[in-house]
Amino acid sequence: MVRAVGTRGSRPGRRLGRAATAAGALAVLLALQWLGGLDLGGRGVPPEGPPHGSGSQTPGSRAAVGRDDTARIADLFEGGRSGVVVEARGEVARLLPDDREGSRHQRFVLLLDGGQTLLVAHNIDLAPRVPLQAGDVVRFRGQYEWNDRGGVVHWTHHDPDGHRPGGWLEHEGRRYR
Repeated sequence: MVRAVGTRGSRPGRRLGRAATAAGALAVLLALQWLGGLDLGGRGVPPEGPPHGSGSQTPGSRAAVGRDDTARIADLFEGGRSGVVVEARGEVARLLPDDREGSRHQRFVLLLDGGQTLLVAHNIDLAPRVPLQAGDVVRFRGQYEWNDRGGVVHWTHHDPDGHRPGGWLEHEGRRYR
């Protein structure tokens, strides 16, 4: 006879109540969100924690909070690697026309601290457009894809299916995802 875990007659120490299981799952979700690995779908909301600073700062200033993967992005570029989630900040060097083929994407080029340029392709069918001007400072979290011009970051939005952690863009104290 097969017995389900948590039913009468199961071995001692193998019983987990529904409350304990739910509490454990909630603890894991909260820990993921706190660590930045879980996007609960907020759009255009203020970022958690203190603001990252004013748009007058240069990419080299360290007033920003959060992870800085600038060196990792340089390593990914040098190694020709793709598919890695990165988080950093840069200065808007150039605004490009929207990509209107398939899903619409807002496009702009960032200049990172180390001098590398990076194209950002932000899906505006899934997340709000970010009001940008050349010279603005933007923090981002998204998936890096290699190209010979420095790379592209996409997935700067929530995952509508909830299967993966989402990305975001931060500009002037607002988070767009």
